[in-house]
Amino acid sequence: MGMNIVEKSDMKFQLAFLLLFLAFNTFSQNTNEIELANEYYAKAELEKAREMYEQLARNTQNIPYIHQNYFNVLVELGDFSGAESYLDKVIKRYPDNLYYQLDIGTLYVRQGDSEKANTYFRKLISKIKDDNYKVRITAQYFINKQLMDWAVITYNEGRRAMNNDLLFSLEMANIYRMQNQKDKMVGEYLNYVVQNPSNLNYVKNTLQNLLSEPDELESLETLLYERVQSEPGNELYAELLIWVNLQQKNFYGAFIQARALDKRAKSDGRRVLDVGLIAMRNEDYEEAIKIFDYIIKEYPGSFNFIVSRMYRIKSREEIVKKFYPVNIDDIKALVNDYDAFVNDIGINTTTLEAMRNQAQLYAFYLDEKEEAIRILNEIIKSSAANQELVAESKLTLGDIYILTGETWESTLLYSQVEKSMKESKSGYEAKLRNARLSYYKGEFDLARDHLNILKTATTREIANDAMDLSLLIVENTGLDADTTNAAMKKFAAIELLLFQNKAESAIQQIDSMLVHFSNHTLADELYMQKAKILMKAGQFDQTITLLEKIVEEYGYDVLGDNAYYTLGKVYEEQLKNKEKAMEIYQDFLVRYPGSIFATDARKRFRKLRGDFSASEKIIN
Repeated sequence: MGMNIVEKSDMKFQLAFLLLFLAFNTFSQNTNEIELANEYYAKAELEKAREMYEQLARNTQNIPYIHQNYFNVLVELGDFSGAESYLDKVIKRYPDNLYYQLDIGTLYVRQGDSEKANTYFRKLISKIKDDNYKVRITAQYFINKQLMDWAVITYNEGRRAMNNDLLFSLEMANIYRMQNQKDKMVGEYLNYVVQNPSNLNYVKNTLQNLLSEPDELESLETLLYERVQSEPGNELYAELLIWVNLQQKNFYGAFIQARALDKRAKSDGRRVLDVGLIAMRNEDYEEAIKIFDYIIKEYPGSFNFIVSRMYRIKSREEIVKKFYPVNIDDIKALVNDYDAFVNDIGINTTTLEAMRNQAQLYAFYLDEKEEAIRILNEIIKSSAANQELVAESKLTLGDIYILTGETWESTLLYSQVEKSMKESKSGYEAKLRNARLSYYKGEFDLARDHLNILKTATTREIANDAMDLSLLIVENTGLDADTTNAAMKKFAAIELLLFQNKAESAIQQIDSMLVHFSNHTLADELYMQKAKILMKAGQFDQTITLLEKIVEEYGYDVLGDNAYYTLGKVYEEQLKNKEKAMEIYQDFLVRYPGSIFATDARKRFRKLRGDFSASEKIIN
């Protein structure tokens, strides 16, 4: 009798299960053999690896899993004819696999037949150049094989075939980055951002990390000016020009571009104001004043006019405070300017900020502490003051109470700001001031507790200040309680005297410490403090002597670069000795190339020498 339907169905199921079982066992066995072959290859046991790969390659289903290693084994063993035969076999089995076709050209390269490789690669690239996907695959293959020039050729051929010179810009930029061809890399990043304007910040951040040398930034600036001239309507290049000029601290060049963009966008000088504020933060007050003057003249009815007028006075204030000894008549003139500004504009957030600046002049320069306290309390109570301004005013008020010796009031105010402005700049600043107040009192453990928290502050300046003070305390306490801690307490007390503008008392204490603790690790700090006091008093000859002493005797220590840079500034700003300042800045860059002052020293040197940036060359 024949089998019934159920029996036939069972047999089919059993046969399918048997085939599946055999296939699984075969795959499992092959997988083990592939892993063993790969292990031989990893251990450089090439002959054993070749023998196993050769057996595995007889089953074409194994090719995708063993191809790369098997091909490498044959090439590394110098078996070029075997490799060629193997490639012929796999290409017949997989004729559309681009990677296997590219391996033939790589084989010619490894054989040293560059002419044959060139002919082959060009022919293959010509076939795929119209296909965006295949162009990317081919170029990436070349990159993986470290054949960077061929990757560039592939992308360029694709650009020509697809009639788009901006294609593959980011990929090309990365290749030139790996080849350290920075000019070409920059050009491709510019091509990329033109197509992807939303990625402007990404390009800025990338270039900031990659272009560290002044000549590299100048090359970028020159390239941007060329593009601005060829594409005057493209605002991206102007935005990048503002950025690159700011990187070089060339605020005039940034101003020129910002001015053009503001006029085009009719934005009432917003971009120009940003440049002016950055110039001011970087202590280029003369340039900042020129920028603020422009806004005051061009946009008299705007909010930017009000802000610029206030910051113009603030910039002048910083110039007055920078030249020693400070002229008290100039301070009084600034106080009057702030008064006139507030009277003209009326009470708002900006004029209240001006009043806070005025209060600091009253307290720290005119010794009119009561007037300063009155003004600050008025700001704190004003309904026009935002939370940030109230916090800053409380911090200033706390500083003034240190001047009057009412440090408990200072601690109270700082703690109020800490509590109300957590995780903000003002909150961190309040914690730093509390730490510094503890330090002044000689309460070093308490100071360190505050400072350890501040080392991770989001504001870099505050974190750096906290780190500096913490290191000062750690390096000068705890080693010998009888001498080291005593010396540190005396030094902290001197710093409190300096904060309170008691220069004569501070000098006396410094001289006393230099006698009793002449070999202490604080000696260079004491000389530096004395130099600063004498500089503010206009005693520049003695200042220079002390700064030179620090450089000569403690140049290796943490204050060496600070003292040498300060020496250059004394000759440049106070004595107006251009040649000597240039000499010091030039030598500074050789002695301390990694210093935090290096960028400013280089800029000062070049400015004194009369160098022009690309923007100034074009404008002039």
